[in-house]
Amino acid sequence: MKLIVERKQLAENPEMWLRSAGYVMIEDRLSGHASYARRFSRDFYPRYHLYFTVEKDSLNKEYVVFDLHLDQKKPGYEGQNRHNAEYTGELIEEEIKRLKNLVLPGFFV
Repeated sequence: MKLIVERKQLAENPEMWLRSAGYVMIEDRLSGHASYARRFSRDFYPRYHLYFTVEKDSLNKEYVVFDLHLDQKKPGYEGQNRHNAEYTGELIEEEIKRLKNLVLPGFFV
């Protein structure tokens, strides 16, 4: 599920904002791409997992696009890079609402 935020609505850069929201950066050892995760407990899974991009519209206005999903467990077989993930559902919607409230406190109920 995606959350699109106008860049100027974030009080700081997206990486720092995600840290303040409880996310930590993780780097894919194979691709070198960064993503961010927030665990439910001390266990590695399940966890919220997101990527973000910064995009501009035709008026040169910047937006941060957060793409969130829920990783239920790690890949089951060696060499497998797919995992059990949910891209919709109540938990995802609740996390999107929590993130929206961090952008504009009290605006989303």
